[in-house]
Amino acid sequence: MLLLPIAYFLVFKYGPMYGVTIAFKNFNFFQGINKSPWIGLDTFRQIFKMDAFYLALRNTFMLNFLDLVFSFPAPIVLALMLNELRTLWFKKLSQTILYLPHFISWVIIGGIVYQAFSTNSGMVNHLLGNFGIGPIPFLSDKYYWLVTYLGTGIWQSAGWGTIIYLAALTAINKELYEAADVDGAGRFAKIWHITLPGIRSTIVVLLVLKLGEMVQIGFDRPFVIGNVTVADFSQVLSTFVYKMGMQTGEYSVATAVGFFQAVVGLVFILTSNYISKKTTDEGIL
Repeated sequence: MLLLPIAYFLVFKYGPMYGVTIAFKNFNFFQGINKSPWIGLDTFRQIFKMDAFYLALRNTFMLNFLDLVFSFPAPIVLALMLNELRTLWFKKLSQTILYLPHFISWVIIGGIVYQAFSTNSGMVNHLLGNFGIGPIPFLSDKYYWLVTYLGTGIWQSAGWGTIIYLAALTAINKELYEAADVDGAGRFAKIWHITLPGIRSTIVVLLVLKLGEMVQIGFDRPFVIGNVTVADFSQVLSTFVYKMGMQTGEYSVATAVGFFQAVVGLVFILTSNYISKKTTDEGIL
């Protein structure tokens, strides 16, 4: 039974790792990986001298940190709210509605965002205009764009993220709630002293994984929602790799940046896991 999963990882996960050697070569498309000359760490020295790389790195850390602050707690709060619902049909309906945005492509979401928040023709600015409020540059001012970026991410991912927390909530012993009722504990007291401690290990594991992705960022979201006017915030490492690899043909530079992300991500996840074990005795490794 393990043969197919092992074959999958060997072919699609470990096999492509050979391509990382491009980062240490002066890659020529016609010569191929094997015949391209070795240049050692010259490519890394090149990217560490590029202002665009540091801008992309800064934005990647900034957007991931803000996502950690605002997006990470969102599914926890939603899961707690759904767990408190007592009407079964309304609970299932709410879960379904909250899950749906996860299945929408970011290309479609980008279209929805532009239709809703564009300065001149956006639905939101039309509604604000009816109340005498001038158009707000949600997509052309970098600070307003940042709020739009974060809000869109929460809307798209929070509902799907509740699945793991709702599953963890089902493992909490119901007798604890009954004992709390006998002691006269209110709803918020039960959430604070029973529910949250009951899912603490799940929160810690997901937090460690999230910290390990601080230097990784998806391509779709910043690329679709971003534009030239907000490039100071929307230019991230994934779009930088795309630009260097696909648009300018600098495959060695693109591979080196990707390798840099992987190494730094590994350091982050090992460090956060170590700190988690030392402080809470919980971790993933």
